[in-house]
Amino acid sequence: MSEAEAPYEMANLTPRMTGLPMVIWVSHRGRARHDARVKVQQTHGRRMSPGNTASVAVRPAPHLVAGQLSAADLRAASDWIRLNEATIIGYWDGMIDTGELIQQLRPLPLPSPP
Repeated sequence: MSEAEAPYEMANLTPRMTGLPMVIWVSHRGRARHDARVKVQQTHGRRMSPGNTASVAVRPAPHLVAGQLSAADLRAASDWIRLNEATIIGYWDGMIDTGELIQQLRPLPLPSPP
């Protein structure tokens, strides 16, 4: 993990906040030389292990750029990114702060029962 991606500079979002089965990290651009990305914990649950993440680019459409995720986890993370793209980009660009990020984020809807 590079200095530009230090976990203390990122907002960590738990499954309760996102509707995803794993923790997600969202950050400001900082000194990053790439476009907006989120870090996705590779294991399910509330446990945060910054060394066990995958990077998913936000634009032009969510896609895996580093690490590994199951097809189902990448699909879920991509759905959440699309649902929250404007908010994620606002945070990346420094237009909103962490409190506003948390207020504006929407969790994935619960799956419909069979």
